[in-house]
Amino acid sequence: MSFADHIRGCNNYDPGRVVPLVAGECRIGWLRRDNAAALARFPRVFAVEAERVRLVVEGDVDAVSAAVDAVVEALVVERQVPKWRDETFDVMPRWGDQPLFRLDRGAVPFFGVRAYGVHLNGYRREGGRLHLWVGRRAPDKRVAPDKLDNIVAGGIGNGHGIADTLVKEGEEEAGMPPELTQRAMPVGAVSYLMETELGIRDDVLFVYDIEMPADFVPTNKDGEIVHFELMPADAVVERVRRTDDFKFNVNLVILDFALRHGLIPVADPEYLDVASGLHRPLD
Repeated sequence: MSFADHIRGCNNYDPGRVVPLVAGECRIGWLRRDNAAALARFPRVFAVEAERVRLVVEGDVDAVSAAVDAVVEALVVERQVPKWRDETFDVMPRWGDQPLFRLDRGAVPFFGVRAYGVHLNGYRREGGRLHLWVGRRAPDKRVAPDKLDNIVAGGIGNGHGIADTLVKEGEEEAGMPPELTQRAMPVGAVSYLMETELGIRDDVLFVYDIEMPADFVPTNKDGEIVHFELMPADAVVERVRRTDDFKFNVNLVILDFALRHGLIPVADPEYLDVASGLHRPLD
């Protein structure tokens, strides 16, 4: 195991295995070819062509969302996608564009549309040594059960912005009051393109850092984290290097933190792999 293994694992996308999903002149997703073929029987919503799939249903956001969701329901019945039913993501060509439709979170990888999330590094200094709060994910989580995680992380759902998602997730996942979470500093973004069992994850994670008060102990409220531990940051980075104990994308967020806080020295043989591997071009 190495830092580069984690980066490669999150960027195992093979362009030969996918076709673009387009709306008008804009690409909005990457469909694995088997997933594209599964859409051929829904010609009122999708036009499946040799080297692309076009979204052809017309109407406002609600109308297009309803038409796509009917397709998702059919795919759920056939067990091609799971359905979360309690959260949708906005689908748009680029961050900040007007949404074209809303898509159930469980179907996002099937269509390969870009998803956005926030991750928070909660750190503290003890005895001159940098520490990180690390959570353990619940064993019944759909994704990466029982893996280690950041103190706060979550997807940006329909109708939510970056800042309010961070506050919401801070309260739910770590019991952080809004006035504390609002002190977090935006420090960049991590992006990756990853093939999974369901399809393609085209993810962008907005990353924040916050120095946690010495008297604050995170407490989970939504059942997604079963335990928090304050770990020496250098030990966390070494654990990332040697194991797969952390959720796949959390490894990238921690490596980004490690670069910015000098926890991976420039002389490290993997320094350039990390420095160049955390940010994919966003086309």
